Parts: sequence; C-alpha cells; structure tokens
Amino acid sequence: MKKIVSKKDIAHLDQRFRANFINSIEGFKALNLVGTIHSNGGTNLAPFNSIFHIGANPPLIGMVSRPDTVDRHTLENIRSTGQFTLNHVNETIYRKAHQSAARYDTNVSEFKAVGLNEQFINGFSAPFVQESKLKMGLELREIKTVELNGTYIIIGEIIHIEMATNKISEDGFVDIQQLGTITVAGLDAYYKTSLLERLPYAKPIM
Repeated sequence: MKKIVSKKDIAHLDQRFRANFINSIEGFKALNLVGTIHSNGGTNLAPFNSIFHIGANPPLIGMVSRPDTVDRHTLENIRSTGQFTLNHVNETIYRKAHQSAARYDTNVSEFKAVGLNEQFINGFSAPFVQESKLKMGLELREIKTVELNGTYIIIGEIIHIEMATNKISEDGFVDIQQLGTITVAGLDAYYKTSLLERLPYAKPIM
C-alpha cells in the first residue's frame, strides 16, 4: 500500500519523526567528521552528512550548518579561524563518529571524549582525525545564509589532501570503497558501500 504525504501532513508530524523522515528520504549521503579548533586552542569534532561538491577548479566543497540560535561550535570555530578539516568515516570509527554528535561543552574536546586522535599536518591549524583514511584541509572562502530557514552554507577550498596514493586510478578516480569509507542514511543508519560499475562519459545516443 502506497501513501501520499502532503505538505500539510509533513507540518503536523511529530518533530523527531519529521526529522528522521525528511533526513532519510533524501537517500544515502556522504559522511565526514569536521575538525576545527577554537581561538583558545581547544579542538572540536562533529559529524556532518551535508557535504557536497561545488567545483573542481578551484576545488570547492560546501556543507550546511544549522542555524546558530544555539551554540554551533563548528560554525563558530570556522568563522574565527578560517580553517577546517573533512575526514572520511570508515568502518572502524563510525560508532565514535556518531558519539561525537553529542552536545559536549565548549571546553570539552570531542576527540578525547570519544577516543579519536588529533593529527596536525604542515602547520595547518585545524585538527585532522588520525584514524581517517582520507582527510582534507580546507580554508574558508564564503558563508552564505539561507534566508528560508536560517541555515548556513559553508564553502571551503581544499588546500591539503592526505590518502593512500594506490587508491587513485590513472584517470583520477578515488576508490573510496577500498578506503573503507561508509555512508549514512537519515541521522543514525550507517552503511557499507559496494561498487556496481563505472560507466563511460554519457553522450547523446544517435
């Protein structure tokens, strides 16, 4: 039996049910741990599943932050330092990554709270996750406000990448499955991935 859900139906859903429902119908999403550092030197770590590609030249990545009507440590740290890291979540750390979403106090480092290790690279101020097998350092380029709901789109430029070179094919494709990168649906369902096929560049069929 199929169910048609209207805008009115969605508006009347229980808040927690609605959050799970809308987050999961979007499908599988990329999952990264975002590492930042406070101006006082304290480190912060949080999972984000709203990471998306913006462009390759320059290499830009965007992510969505919820409204800052309450403390948003990641957003605040990026605003103050201008740097952050994206760290792929793999099968060995996803439970710790999930726990880092808890609302720890500003003076508590999620790295220490969940048992992940900080890694600092080439003088880059923001911390990387040592246990991640693909990590990127980004510099803030722009923060855009979404007027419809008060969220923010944070746009960063990749200036550092660390990963195993044998996972990069001759045409530049990165085999994230071989790196153990996992994906997420909704807010709390984690999945392994399995490559079906790489298809050639699509051209009109004559």
